Amino acid sequence: MRTRLLPLLIVLMAGVLLALGFPLAGSLAAGQQQRVIVDRIDDTARFASLAQYVTARPTVEDPERSDDEGGRLATLRAELTRYQELYGIRAGVFYRDRSAMAAAPDGWDIPTEGEGDRAFREALAGRRSHDPGQVWPWERGARLAVASPVVRDGDVVAVVVTDSPTGALRARILHGWLVIAAGEAAAMLLAVVAAYRLTGWLLRPVKVLDAATHGIATGRMNSRVAAAGGPPELRRLARSFNEMADNVEHVLEQQRAFVADASHQLRNPLAALLLRIELLALELPEGNEEVASVRAEGKRLARVLDDLLDLSHAEHTAADLQVTDIAELASERVGAWRPVADQKGVGLRYEGPAGATGWADPVALSSALDAIVDNAVKFTAEPGTVTVSVEADGDTTRIRVADGGPGLTETELERVGDRFWRSSRHQNVSGSGLGLSISRALLAAGGSSLDFAQNEPEGLLVTVTVPRSEPQG
Repeated sequence: MRTRLLPLLIVLMAGVLLALGFPLAGSLAAGQQQRVIVDRIDDTARFASLAQYVTARPTVEDPERSDDEGGRLATLRAELTRYQELYGIRAGVFYRDRSAMAAAPDGWDIPTEGEGDRAFREALAGRRSHDPGQVWPWERGARLAVASPVVRDGDVVAVVVTDSPTGALRARILHGWLVIAAGEAAAMLLAVVAAYRLTGWLLRPVKVLDAATHGIATGRMNSRVAAAGGPPELRRLARSFNEMADNVEHVLEQQRAFVADASHQLRNPLAALLLRIELLALELPEGNEEVASVRAEGKRLARVLDDLLDLSHAEHTAADLQVTDIAELASERVGAWRPVADQKGVGLRYEGPAGATGWADPVALSSALDAIVDNAVKFTAEPGTVTVSVEADGDTTRIRVADGGPGLTETELERVGDRFWRSSRHQNVSGSGLGLSISRALLAAGGSSLDFAQNEPEGLLVTVTVPRSEPQG
């Protein structure tokens, strides 16, 4: 769940940071440019004040001016030249017909189009030029043109124009963006760490709850959830789960106790009934079919009661897990059942390595194998074969019991192992329908599993999977 929740939180936080970062970057660029424009406005206003009284054009006879106006013009030119040399900004004062009153560098003219021309035209209308468009770091050739009118007696007699390079401005904007990006990256890193911790805090109770649910599903009815961490809703869920598990365990315990008590209480009357049947049979002719039928049903009922007691014991007793040589145990059970198979005319053989270990309860695994092999030999007709094989595969060791019996259909495979279930095609074979249920309960208590499949070309394939490492929980 964390792999799905964490990316979602990261995407949301990245979206929030980007939504904040882009406007901040744009605001920083606009602020840096506005500072430059304000400085250029101040500069043009100063030059306009110097040029305000230098209005007469120089004549051919007296081009340098000998009066006070000529001195002001010289001062204006000197200021423009020093300004251009110091800051690298082109500046000039131009008459209404675009001819230069003074300009630095010499010979610089107002462009006939573009930003400089627009600023000049706006200043001719008697107002300061509008702010130029935003300059971005990737616009290498961009320049900033600012113009202010020179007003005398209420008329615009000239225009002061500055044309600034933007290299330093673009560098400052880029540097500010790098600082913002570094801040965004640091914030994103902190957000990822916070999201990781938050998802861990949120999902820890869910993980514990999942483990406890799996434990109950596999037979560990004492599994519970510590309702100490996580948000209040999950703590309430944990407490509700524990209450439910307590009730389920109590009900199952009552059920097991009832089955065990009922089976135990019925054994004595049944034993007495069977004894009376045997005594009654002594008074009847030998080979009486009714007596034989009653005797067979009584013995079948006794086997059912014994199997019920075994099932109750298997579900209630904790497994004694230890490292077990699965191959040796399987080979031993094959040797124990071979006389029974030989008597029926069925071949029983072991295939596999001499040694293969796994974590299991040896007694429970032996009992389960006995039930599985007994079932395989019982349903295999002469001269069929039952093969018991062992294979170590990664983290598990598998025991496969393949018989040559009639097998089961796909529908029957879904029900095999259910309590008291027997195929309608095999009702004439003795049994209580509890053997495989007992085997499954014995194996589940130790973390093993029991699976059924069709055996090729015929028969049933039963697979016992035993973990090779110690089961947790």
